[in-house]
Amino acid sequence: MTTLYLARHGETIDNANKIMQGQTQGRLTDNGRKQAAELADRLSAVHLDAIISSDLRRAIDTASTVAAPRGLAVTTTPLLRERDWGSFTGRYIPSLKGEAWPDDIESLERLQARASDFLSFVKQNFDGKTVLAVGHGIINKAIQAVHFGKQMNEIARMENAEVRVLHID
Repeated sequence: MTTLYLARHGETIDNANKIMQGQTQGRLTDNGRKQAAELADRLSAVHLDAIISSDLRRAIDTASTVAAPRGLAVTTTPLLRERDWGSFTGRYIPSLKGEAWPDDIESLERLQARASDFLSFVKQNFDGKTVLAVGHGIINKAIQAVHFGKQMNEIARMENAEVRVLHID
């Protein structure tokens, strides 16, 4: 069995300003760097065989904070990228309420297919290991929904630097 510690990156400037980041790189705030350090502390007693991250800067920086004191490399993958919000990217989130969704947003089907592909990637490459994966709010929700066989709206939102544990058979 593989144990997957699934974490969300630390707070970013866009999170703090309620901007839809999507697949932009993002930059951690001072608070986000503090959250990443607290994540490293919370996981310090957990043996990790590997650390995987989205290939977006905000996740890499969070994962690197956990990896550095352990001497582990961070493996990146686009499978863990946040949902592509298309033309909603860069917009102020409260202003989007009631707007029709544009056709260029990544579909839930595609998002869940990426989540499934990520779980297969972990199983194939880290079978029997303990792994930390640092992703983003919506892709992490999709990963959990696929893993538990639930709808995405049944999965609680993850806060910045929050961790959930999944056991993959």
